Amino acid sequence: KPSLRTRVSFEVAARQLGGESFYLGPQEVGLGKREAIKDVAQVLSRMVDGIVLRTFAHENVLEMARYSRVPVINGLSDLHHPCQVLGDLLTVQEKKGGLGVKICFVGDGNNVCHSWIVAAAILGLTLVVCTPPRYRPREDIWNWAQEKSRKSGAKIIYEEDPKRALQAATVVYTDVWASMGKEDEAEERARFFAPYQLNEVLLKEASPEAIVMHCMPAHRGQEITDEVIDGPQSVVLDEAENRLHAQKALLALFLDL
Repeated sequence: KPSLRTRVSFEVAARQLGGESFYLGPQEVGLGKREAIKDVAQVLSRMVDGIVLRTFAHENVLEMARYSRVPVINGLSDLHHPCQVLGDLLTVQEKKGGLGVKICFVGDGNNVCHSWIVAAAILGLTLVVCTPPRYRPREDIWNWAQEKSRKSGAKIIYEEDPKRALQAATVVYTDVWASMGKEDEAEERARFFAPYQLNEVLLKEASPEAIVMHCMPAHRGQEITDEVIDGPQSVVLDEAENRLHAQKALLALFLDL
């Protein structure tokens, strides 16, 4: 998939840690088409110390990890975007002094939403997920998170009404209505998501101290308005920068630096 923040943050992180990185695009590899993922994983494992894979199908990440002898990091898949949420957690920690706040995700039950659900379940967070009913998160991920929450103490709630969902929220998070690969659904989705637009009126339902987050790229005028994303409560640029710091920590952990 195309990438700005993921690719730049990982490449800069590697250099700042004293390493080197290089990029292989779909033209060079043809993952699963020109060459089997199993073969790619086994060959790369003999030449590199780590692999960051950004792909449409989450199964590609699992297969790469299955056959690789070096760490494989999910740089984004259709099911999860864990690296994004690591940077997001760092941002909430910085801005709010901890993670014990009410977080509201409003928009599509997509890969970023799934990773927020997983993070909340593991870390014991309070998360309200607000989507149109037909675009709820995947049931298997939701059920896993509810089971995990029994041990972690997390409170993960679904709320269809965005006004109720945002009440007293300290962190308000949104993302695009049609993720990459679903652009042909954009017009149809817009009809369902219009009430979920994060604008100045809806934001008033949240805490006056709430911060606004968006993983970017943002479709201004759709899921979020210019007034909100450029407003005083927005932390999206700090959030984007924190991808670099989170990625450095991830590389240092996996590569034992």
